Amino acid sequence: MTLPSSADALALLAQTGEHGGQHASLNPYLIGGIGLGMLLLLLWVTTRFNRDR
Repeated sequence: MTLPSSADALALLAQTGEHGGQHASLNPYLIGGIGLGMLLLLLWVTTRFNRDR
């Protein structure tokens, strides 16, 4: 498969998607907030166990 034919195939694939590939019930702000909260929790747990400093 050559580069121009690959680009044409990808452009056709991108045009045929009707909803953008995201599920209607997934809120990006909620998912991002949950991810941030989990990372902050992991940071807090890591700093609690690192008492030798």
